Amino acid sequence: MTARDVVATWDHVGGQLVVGGTPLERLASRVGSTPFFAYDRARIDGRVATLRATLPPGIHLSYAMKANPMPAVVQHLARLVDSIDVASALEMQTALDTSMPASRISFAGPGKTEREIGQAVAAGVLIELESTTEARRVVAAGERLGLRPRVAVRVNPDFAVKGSGMRMGGGPQQFGVDAERVPDLLAELGSADVDVEGFHIFAGSQNLRAEIICEAQTRTVDLVLSLAEACPTPVRYVNLGGGFGIPYFEKDEPLDLTAIGDNLGDLLEHRIQPNLPEARTVIELGRYLVGESGVYVTRVVDRKESRGQVYLVVDGGMHHQLAASGNFGQAIRRNYPVAIGTQMAEPDDSPVTVVGCLCTPLDLLGDKVPLPRADIGDLVVVFQAGAYGLTASPTAFLGHPAPAEVLV
Repeated sequence: MTARDVVATWDHVGGQLVVGGTPLERLASRVGSTPFFAYDRARIDGRVATLRATLPPGIHLSYAMKANPMPAVVQHLARLVDSIDVASALEMQTALDTSMPASRISFAGPGKTEREIGQAVAAGVLIELESTTEARRVVAAGERLGLRPRVAVRVNPDFAVKGSGMRMGGGPQQFGVDAERVPDLLAELGSADVDVEGFHIFAGSQNLRAEIICEAQTRTVDLVLSLAEACPTPVRYVNLGGGFGIPYFEKDEPLDLTAIGDNLGDLLEHRIQPNLPEARTVIELGRYLVGESGVYVTRVVDRKESRGQVYLVVDGGMHHQLAASGNFGQAIRRNYPVAIGTQMAEPDDSPVTVVGCLCTPLDLLGDKVPLPRADIGDLVVVFQAGAYGLTASPTAFLGHPAPAEVLV
């Protein structure tokens, strides 16, 4: 898949990119300033519909809010998915402000403080335990508040997932409880006044190879079934994680969702339902739900040439879209799909380099990209910007204003 293929999935009218049915310049006028992020609700709807049609009906779909916690996006998704996963007290409050009941909100992530745990116990959300310390804090919070906390154990598996953008399981990890230590923790929880609902296992993110995801899901189910024997209550919650990737770079191919759906159907029918009949089986997705719905829009403020290289200097940059600059997990920097959103019908000109307004050579949004000729005032668009954009970027760096966000 090429950047041109990604751009071709978006409509354009009169040479302007269309987002949420609105031409780009009109959308910029509506927002009132550049830069901004825009998320297309129809593309989010379409992704959820595709998942519903492809994954087996017994799979519950959870939104991992850390991918994009914009309240309007979360409110929209709360009506489409079965549950929401949060990773901080602020994200938890955002989720609680939606129509999603607290019983379908889970709270994961290492380093939960006593205050955060107390808030979660009071709210009645499911707390995914990352350590023995967290477990004891939860028990103490329940005793203090006179409530019975709901918990699941996040397990650090004894296997790793190859091909993931970030490995979050296998070997030593800050995430979860090592699989071999889980039985002892379950025994301790069994003597406390807590409701142990089940397990969460998430081994890696941003994987584009269906066969690797299928293998990880199969091994995860095997691990859950072995740990279920030590659980003090019947297992009612099995979170298989997610890790579904989206294409960002040249030669990335879209994930084969059908193969994953077939594998999950087989696991449900032959492994999970016969052995854990009360379990709600969850797939937790963030990037895959929202990543391809978003664009980052920034305006050209200068066009300059330096020793034969043309630079488009824009009013945004890595302080808003760190991942596109290559400084958010890329071992070798590669360009995100980029276009001139106000020149969509024009042919490519000589390659140009798109840079932001920060005083660092790291502020690079497109390196020697073939693009139509752009001048001061044109709008540059970075695609695949719906996940890990604004809130995953150093917005305070050099004191530039924060960009707007809109759901259209």
